[in-house]
Amino acid sequence: MPRRPAPVRPLPIAVDTMGGDHAPAEIIEGAVDAVREHGVRVVLVGQAPRIRRELDRHGAVGKIPIVHAEEALDMGEGALASWRKPRSSIAIACHLIKQGRASALVSAGSTAGVVATSRLRLKGQQGVMRPAIAVTLPTRPRPTILLDSGATSDVKPETLVQFAALGTAYAQILLGLDRPSVGLLNIGAEPGKGNKLTKRAHELLAGGSHGIEFAGNVEGHDLLGGRVDVIVADGFTGNVALKTMEGTIGTAFAEIRDAMTSSPAARMGALLQRRRLQDLRDRLDPDTYGGGVLLGLNGTVVIAHGASHARAITSACDLAHRLAAGRIVERIREQVAATRTSRFGRWTHGERDSERPDRADRPDRPAEEVPELPSPAANTVPDPQEPPAAP
Repeated sequence: MPRRPAPVRPLPIAVDTMGGDHAPAEIIEGAVDAVREHGVRVVLVGQAPRIRRELDRHGAVGKIPIVHAEEALDMGEGALASWRKPRSSIAIACHLIKQGRASALVSAGSTAGVVATSRLRLKGQQGVMRPAIAVTLPTRPRPTILLDSGATSDVKPETLVQFAALGTAYAQILLGLDRPSVGLLNIGAEPGKGNKLTKRAHELLAGGSHGIEFAGNVEGHDLLGGRVDVIVADGFTGNVALKTMEGTIGTAFAEIRDAMTSSPAARMGALLQRRRLQDLRDRLDPDTYGGGVLLGLNGTVVIAHGASHARAITSACDLAHRLAAGRIVERIREQVAATRTSRFGRWTHGERDSERPDRADRPDRPAEEVPELPSPAANTVPDPQEPPAAP
């Protein structure tokens, strides 16, 4: 395993203030709290007049830089919005990362829009076949990472092997583990169970010599069991499993709440167990974990839930800061390289999207320009940039 780089103080986190059901008020409040409570440096991207009004409410005018973005992706817009709105707040935040002025993006916008825009603007890392969204499951004694939870629905067995490499790199930073264990989500624990996809993926993962600590198949009831550190699935299966689990937890909490308020005796018992119940609620609350992380791109992208309030955005900013400080992009590059040196190397894509003839930037295309980050003290707002030409 290559020597890990030391943590660094990352560049500011670019926060998409226009994405989410409660934007921009809750998004900006969460970003301000991240600055004040966790010392995270942020730059707010979106419609400057609205951002300034919200900052004024929190007494933060002149303390947090702003980059103006004229357009915003609506929550109902899908992947095509990345082409229709090249001056969206998500696109401009990606430009800041691309030009080395921000270290990560945090957005509560439409998942399809965030994924499509990020893939278009940041491009995939060399050797990465498909990106994956990693989410944190509230297991004990430590959290479990599930990926993919919705970025890539149709995959090949080799892609699942690479998802295991992405999840390994992510768990090394988030969980602090040298050799996180990896399980393949399947309908049975035996090696021969599953469809053609999972059977072949199991064969490849069990082959060893690729830097992945494979622990075999895991089933749906293992999602919250803490049996492994990383659970790998295709995006369709992972998304269904995640939402089923979230719905089950929500229903269980509603039933517990009803039971504990059904009588005076029950309410007294709940009062006596208040601290334990609060700890359990915090552990199972998705807002605690900040959201999913899109892995495999040339930049860090944290996707918060569309209904996120300020607390979730604060957690997302803190998560993005930790991943950037841990150099997640470099860690993934190392892990993918270790995978490609094995017999899996012939199956990975060895070229970046920008190196492919059908996707390369034309030599005569104008360079994309992004305004310099303003000085927080001056809180000046740059003029809107010219829309970049669509690739």
